[in-house]
Order: sequence, then C-alpha cells, then structure tokens
Amino acid sequence: MLQMLVALLTDSINYQKHALALAVGITVSHAHLLTKIVCTLVLVVAIYRCATKSTTRASKLLDKLPSPPGRLPVIGHTHLVGSLPHISLRDLATKHGSNLMLLHLGSVPTLIVSSSRAVQAILRTHDHVFASRPYSVVSDILFYGPSDILFSPYGEYWRQVKKIATMHLLSVKKVRSYRLACQQEVQLVMAKIADAATAHTAVDLSELLNYFSNDMICHAVCGNMFRQEGHYHLFRQLAEASSVLISGFNLESYFPRMARVAAIGRLLYGKARHINHRWNQLLDKLIDDHASNNTSYNSDEESDFINVLLSLQHEYNFTRDNIKAILVDMFEAGTDTSSVVMEYAMVELMQKPHLMAKLQTEVRSMVPKGEEMVSEEQVGRMSFLEAVVKETLRLHPAAPLLAPHLSMADCDIEGYTIPSGTRVVVNAWALARDPNYWENADEFVPERFIVDVITTDYKGNDLNFLPFGAGRRICPGINFAIANIHMMLANLVYRFDWELPADKADVGIDNKETFGITLHRKEKLLLLPRCY
Repeated sequence: MLQMLVALLTDSINYQKHALALAVGITVSHAHLLTKIVCTLVLVVAIYRCATKSTTRASKLLDKLPSPPGRLPVIGHTHLVGSLPHISLRDLATKHGSNLMLLHLGSVPTLIVSSSRAVQAILRTHDHVFASRPYSVVSDILFYGPSDILFSPYGEYWRQVKKIATMHLLSVKKVRSYRLACQQEVQLVMAKIADAATAHTAVDLSELLNYFSNDMICHAVCGNMFRQEGHYHLFRQLAEASSVLISGFNLESYFPRMARVAAIGRLLYGKARHINHRWNQLLDKLIDDHASNNTSYNSDEESDFINVLLSLQHEYNFTRDNIKAILVDMFEAGTDTSSVVMEYAMVELMQKPHLMAKLQTEVRSMVPKGEEMVSEEQVGRMSFLEAVVKETLRLHPAAPLLAPHLSMADCDIEGYTIPSGTRVVVNAWALARDPNYWENADEFVPERFIVDVITTDYKGNDLNFLPFGAGRRICPGINFAIANIHMMLANLVYRFDWELPADKADVGIDNKETFGITLHRKEKLLLLPRCY
C-alpha cells in the first residue's frame, strides 16, 4: 500500500522534477530520486497520524454516522470509490441503506447525501449552516483567495459577488441582451456544419459545441474584442487547464496537512501558480483595455462583464484580483457545463430516432418555411424541446456531485449531530435516478416533463432534480446556460438531419464516460449532417 501511495504522489508532482534539478544543480535522475524520498517520508508521517485514532469531540460525533465497512489505514474508504465516483457512491448508499453515509477519503471525513429527505435538511432547512466551501490550496491559487463565486467561503464578500452575478451579470434581462451575439455564434456553427454536409463529411460535434459555449462566454466577458484580438483560443486553453487541476486527483483533498509542508506545497502547486500567472497576463490586459476605453455601464445595453465589474468596483470596494477571480469563474462554469448538456442531448436523440423525429417535427412546424434560423421567440414556445433539455439534465447532470459544501456549525440531521467543519457531498446524479421517485429512472423519457411541467423544474425546487444545485449556493448561471442550450439544440435539429458515420452504424455510439469537474463522454461525437 505504501509503495502504491508513493507512486501516486510521485506522479502528481513528477512534472516539477526538471525545475527541481535546475534549481539545485543536480541531474534529473537525482531529482527524481529525491522526489521519491520526500514522498516516502511524507507518507510515513501520514500513516503515523492516521493510525493514531482521533479522540476529538468531532470525531466521536462522526463515528456515530452510518459508514461502510472496509476502512483501511491512511486511505480510508478511497479504495471503494471507482473511476466514476457518483456511481460508486450511489451503489454504496444503496447497499448499506444509508441516506447519510460517512466516508473517510484519505484523512478527510466526508458526508455523502443520497436522498431527497436528507437534501431537504441540508440545502433547505439548514442551508445557512452548510453554505460554505471546504478550503483548497489549488482553488486559492487559481481563484485569487479564493474570491470568486463558486469557491469563496460563505460570508459578506460572497453575498456581494453572488448579488452582482444574479443582478448585473446573469439576470434574465442581461441574458436577453446577448441574444444577437447568440444568434451570430449559432450561425457560425451552422455554416461549418453546412460545409461538412455539402462535402459529405462527418463533423466533430463535441468540439463544435465546446467552441460555441466558449465563444459565448468570451463574448459575454469581453464583448467583440475577444475575437478581434484572437483571445478565444487562449481562454479555452486556460479554462481547460484550470479544470484539470480542480477536478483531478489532488492529494491535498485527501491529505490536507501535506499542503502545510512548504517543500511539498511548492512541488504540488507549481502548475496552479503557472496557470494563474497566465490568467493574470491575459485578464490584466483585457481589464486595462476596457479601463482605457472608459465605457460606461448601462444595464439596458449589451455591456460585457468586464465593463460591468469595473463600473461597480468602487461601490463594492473590489480589488483587481476580485474582478479577475469572478471572470475566471465565468469561464470555468460557463464552457463545459453547457457543451456537455448539448452533446448528451444529441447522443440521446441519435439513440432514439422516434424522439429525434418528434423534436424535429415540433421545431420545423413552428418556423416558417424558408427561414434560415430558429428565433428566440419561437424557441420559447417549444414545449418538447424544453422537455428534452430537462430530461438530459436529469440523466446527465454536468456536475453529478455538485460542488462540496462545508458545515459552519454543529447541526442535527436525521438524528445525528454533524459537527462544524464537516465536508458534505450531495450526489445529484443519484437523486435524479432514484427509482422510488422516477418511473423508468434510467430511461430517457422527455414526456415525463410535459406531464409534470408545473412541479418539476431545474431551479432547486424539486430536490430529486438538482442539475444546478439548490439553496444559497445554486448556480447563478442557469438563465445564461439554458438560453444558449435551447437556441443551439433547436437549430441543430431544424437545419439538419443526422446520421452515424458508416464505421459507427453497426456498433453505435460509445457511451463510456470520464469523471472530472464535469462528467464527459470519453469519445468524440462524430455525426454526418444532411441539410434539411
């Protein structure tokens, strides 16, 4: 076991060994040996600390919670969690019959929530207690403190940035001001697909949808400037690099004491600092350019996010780092989530041709013949389109485990006292596939949302349907994401008929997934378009 953990820690900091060699004037092979020695020493200390049973009040309270057998020294229950954690956690909760389940992930006790009754208590009744976030060195580096919306601890500063996001950046009125930009970006995607249809070649829909989502958030953040100066490629690269660091196996999440060791911290977090430096260079230039233009903010106009934040800087006493943290947040939350949902929607429709035909009939019946694009007004009247999007969000939430919560005080939940400082994970994926609540829970059945359209929404009111979370920490970008998803999906099925490439016709679409900050399909979605 020790050898396995040493290898894991070594691999996680291996990219730093060349820098280490240069810094101290030794060979790369010696640097690699030194890294292994340091890793071994750190893990020996970890074993000693973990082997010593904690007798604190908090640990005694946590020991009373249901917890699966098989906890091992040092790694705890980590070996019970597979490559798709949302599925492993659902299966563990089902096997042990636990609405609340305590897992020891490394040295960190984590409360897993898998029932709507427990979610009611945590995200509704006691939402004020569980509204904070666990501390992470990586998020601290990437998000300037952190001082963003997603990872900031609960408090007055977070309330201010959440208010700005919901009132000035992502309100319904503000999202509508970007409808022309959305139409333009959709037209660009349609033109690329039309070229492929003319050439009878397949399109990589995964890539096209990701570029569309990235370009939409770029436009919202910095206006037309992003394409004029060619920044959109760099935005995408940095967003992807940040996402990998946040979502990957980061040892500080399981052994946080390691982060306090200066030598280990420099090795583990060097890459995060490098990416943060690149964000600084890009965002500083954009902010300076906007400040020099001295553009005033008018809520009725299509002002980009940077102009809005600069206009509010003095009112809210924001530093430049605060502004940059919010902007990085927008890229991280605004790109992958939307593109993942659109891709899964197309996958489900391709696998169920009768539903594709039903959706195309609805869309094409509402658009006058000869019109090139579906309009926002027409999209708003498409009930089956909305049902398809909702069902995609139910079966394939972009963030199946949401972002972790942190309790800020002792709290009684279902007969157990949850001590202050406990990390809490809500398994939204398991809630959305609960067979006790959903009929044919694992099947793609959009019609369920037409029958139950009034009581079931994605804004946190239905606790078995939380693709964007619930309570104080619900995602503020719902309006922005849904508007873009609806517009793109409507035009994809309006303008084109779709087929699988010849080499995929017999085997079908590969649905293997990979887990990260968002849940992705492993294989690219390659489809053959035919002009309608």
